[in-house]
Amino acid sequence: MRKSFFYRISQLVGFLLGARIFVAALLTFALYVSTFFLFNQEESLRAFVFDFKVHGIIFCTVLSILAGGIINQFYDREKDQLTKPFRTKLQNFLKQKYFLYAYLILVLLSLGTAFLISPRVFFFFLIYQFFMWFYSHKLSKILILNNLTFVSLTLYPFFGMLVYYHTFSGKVFLMAVFLFIILLMIDILKDVLTKNADKIFGYITIPNFFGTSTAINVVTALLVSLFVVSLLIVDKTGIHSIMPLYFAAGLFIIIIAVYFLLSSQKKSNLFVLNVLRIWIFVGIIAMLLDGIVNRF
Repeated sequence: MRKSFFYRISQLVGFLLGARIFVAALLTFALYVSTFFLFNQEESLRAFVFDFKVHGIIFCTVLSILAGGIINQFYDREKDQLTKPFRTKLQNFLKQKYFLYAYLILVLLSLGTAFLISPRVFFFFLIYQFFMWFYSHKLSKILILNNLTFVSLTLYPFFGMLVYYHTFSGKVFLMAVFLFIILLMIDILKDVLTKNADKIFGYITIPNFFGTSTAINVVTALLVSLFVVSLLIVDKTGIHSIMPLYFAAGLFIIIIAVYFLLSSQKKSNLFVLNVLRIWIFVGIIAMLLDGIVNRF
């Protein structure tokens, strides 16, 4: 009985890791925060809470992200056995066919819900689902295009909400560029850390095509670009609320990241990768607090 219970729990944990439930939860949180406090400039909290179309779109996004995580781990399974052995061991408690069944259910549920909202929303998510599958199947192994596609797919739902609310401004554009650059750096640094496994399984990435030093130079150049974008945001908004303070503090984070990347220590790349991930989360919290202060 105890063994059976452990086996079922292991199956559940393996499935959740395969679907990348924690990434989906973070993106859902980020989507709600950015939608209400950044894109939605006029709607009251009460109107937002009862705007079921928006909740439906975010629900479709969550299902799409979960489906994308499942199909990505299906195609990356062999590489993950080397780079993520513990996660792979847990996922092995569940047969791959069940992951595919879950993928199909999530896709159909997402597209079905999107169709009930409107034909435009349906086509928006149809395109999203197609490119998430195509990225996992083909694009993830193509030089440079793999990084650009990954970042674009991450930002795709946020772009959809921006279009939905027609919130176009210089500030939003600069923040989008900031997020694009930081996600691109994270993806390149992940490729640096999985360089050998990528080479074995035919993933053509910047580190295993041009070399690790070139990849680090690219990330350093992107950090400099991020520094410039942060300065522009601070100059445009002024330091009078929490979000501008976040970008101002980010200038010091960028300097620290550059220092560690140029130190040539083995653990520096992982350290910078984790710092950038944490800084994105800090940015979401800063946006939430800034929105609460300014709107309430």
